[in-house]
Amino acid sequence: MADPKLSVRPVESKADRQAFIDLAYRLNRDDPNWVPPLRQEMAERIDPAKNGWFSHAEARLFLAERDGRTVGRISAHIDRLALEMPADQGFGPGTGFWGMFEAEDAAVAHALIARAEAELAAMGMTRAVGPVSLSIWEEPGLLIQGHDHPPTVMMGHNRAEYQPWIEAAGYAPVKQLLTYDLDITNGFPALVNRIVAAGEKSSKIRIRRVDKSRFAEEAATILAILNDAWSDNWGFVPLTQPEIDDVGKKLKPVVFEDLIRIAEIDGEPVAFMITLPDLNEAIAPFDGKLFPFNFIRLLWWLRRPKARTMRVPLMGVVKRLQSSRMASQLAFMMIEYIRRDAVAKFGARRGEIGWILDDNQGMKAIADAIEAKVNRVYQLYARSL
Repeated sequence: MADPKLSVRPVESKADRQAFIDLAYRLNRDDPNWVPPLRQEMAERIDPAKNGWFSHAEARLFLAERDGRTVGRISAHIDRLALEMPADQGFGPGTGFWGMFEAEDAAVAHALIARAEAELAAMGMTRAVGPVSLSIWEEPGLLIQGHDHPPTVMMGHNRAEYQPWIEAAGYAPVKQLLTYDLDITNGFPALVNRIVAAGEKSSKIRIRRVDKSRFAEEAATILAILNDAWSDNWGFVPLTQPEIDDVGKKLKPVVFEDLIRIAEIDGEPVAFMITLPDLNEAIAPFDGKLFPFNFIRLLWWLRRPKARTMRVPLMGVVKRLQSSRMASQLAFMMIEYIRRDAVAKFGARRGEIGWILDDNQGMKAIADAIEAKVNRVYQLYARSL
């Protein structure tokens, strides 16, 4: 039965946008494993002037209210690049998205999803995929396994109740995204070490650190490899230059040359691996606020970051080398070199790799070889409109 006191309306004013951001902090405050994101970062994510994703996408935001209180939020959005992709690659013509989802109870959840679906249908969409917040490169999927520990940097975390609420709204699973956890203090199995040692003897192979003084050039090299390496993956939407520019500004402070490697074959860049110290460990006590004093604390941490956990958000090998022994060898070499520096220079003890598509057999095999175990599972859902 519909709740007459419950309504869903568009975000229209500055106050509405603030309420949209603030809700997550209230609903998740009692979850000891939720890491409050920086409020400034959240404001920039939903601002078309500050998020390069909006150069090829549009989003409409909604608030759910009951008796004058904000009790839920959701986005309905379309991505023109996703609409252009082949349907058998996950999205394609007619596919829209919803995300940025928070709800106080099941009734609110269903009202929000229904409003997002109506908005997508009005934009000509025939299928809804969610949750995706907002870009597939930002926080895709609903956490369905791994609620018992905090997320690492740039990974989502949500209440366990959301899964049955979304499924009760008629959504079926379409893809799982996995993250893998591993102890990095004691090195890898003997087989992996032999593969690394063999690669070190090859005159063709060079594994180098990135040069932060040539940040734009190195970013362009990595982007070229990424867009080639991931182009056939389910759900792949190419990263555009405006997005790279924005991500570069945000990540440059946490980019450390020891933690990013580019692999070259006969001088040609063919693979890369990006590793980030877990910024969430530093900002967890901030309650999302940088000022007046947390900004100084964060700057101090960034000068000499010590992080228990390192996250590998992106890794890729050019398509022509995929499924070859060389691809695995380059991956193991980059992983091992970064592992050594992460432990020695940053005090790291564990690593997290992901997300990885559940059908990416190559990356799953690499994770198995270094004895990594799945620690978080994110689920993407879809429904015809």
